[in-house]
Amino acid sequence: MAFGKWIGGIVGFMQGGPLGALAGIVLGGVFDTMLNAVNTPETQGTFDGQSGYDTHAYSTDSYQGQRNSFLFSMLVLSSYIIKADGKVMHSEMELVRNMLRQNFGEVASQQGDEILRKLFDEQKRIGVQQFKNTVADCCRQIAMNMSYAQRLQLLNFLVMISQADGRVDATEVVAMKECAQWMQMPAAEIDSMLGLGKDDLESAYRVLGVSPQASDEEVKKAYRRLALEHHPDKVASLGDDIRRAAEKKFQEINAAKDKIWKARGL
Repeated sequence: MAFGKWIGGIVGFMQGGPLGALAGIVLGGVFDTMLNAVNTPETQGTFDGQSGYDTHAYSTDSYQGQRNSFLFSMLVLSSYIIKADGKVMHSEMELVRNMLRQNFGEVASQQGDEILRKLFDEQKRIGVQQFKNTVADCCRQIAMNMSYAQRLQLLNFLVMISQADGRVDATEVVAMKECAQWMQMPAAEIDSMLGLGKDDLESAYRVLGVSPQASDEEVKKAYRRLALEHHPDKVASLGDDIRRAAEKKFQEINAAKDKIWKARGL
C-alpha cells in the first residue's frame, strides 16, 4: 500500500533521529522520496471532509509537518502500549482505526492499521527490549520538539487506547508512565488522565492530582495549572479533530473541578 498521501509532507524534526529512522523502516522508500512531493492542493488542509483550515501564523508545510509528525508519533507510542500486555486487542486496534477513519477517511484508516502492524513486526524482528529502547529514544526526540500541551495530548490518546477494551491492564499503565517520563513529563499525568470521565469524588481529586486533605488554595492552584496546560487552543495548530479531543478532555477536567467545588462548598 502506498502511504504517501497520508504520511507525506512530513517536515521538521521527523526528518532525522529515531522517529525518522523508524518511519523509513515501516514506510519504506516512500518516506525518503516523497517528503516534499506528495502534498497537493487537493490533499493539503483537508480534514473531516472539509477544505481549508485556520493555520494562524503557520505555513501549509509547517502545519502539515507538525500534524503528520504528531500522528506518526502517536502510532509509534500506540504500538508500544497496545503490545504492553503481550497481546493485541481488536478493540484497541479498532479505536485507532476509527479515529483515523472519522477524520481522514477509509484509506487513512487502512494505512494507519498497516503502519501499526509494521511496527508490531519491527518489534518482533528486533526484540522487545530493543524496541523499548527505540521507543524511549523516539520519546526523547518528541520531548525536544513538541510543546508540553502537545505531549499531553499524545498521552491522552494513549490512555484512550488503553481503555478501549473496557479495562486498563497494569502493564499498560507502566508502559504509559514510561512514555511520559521518557517525554520528560511526570508519571502522575497518567494517573490524572485515568481519572477523567469518572463520576466519583475520589477520581475527581485524582484528576486534579491532589489529595482530599489538600487545602482549598492547593486545590484551586492545581486546577489553574491543569486548565492552563490542557487548554484546547494549545493544540489547535494540529487540526480540528485533535483540538476536539482536547476539548473533551478539558470538559472532563472542569467536571472534576465542579464536583470538588460542590463537595467543598466553594
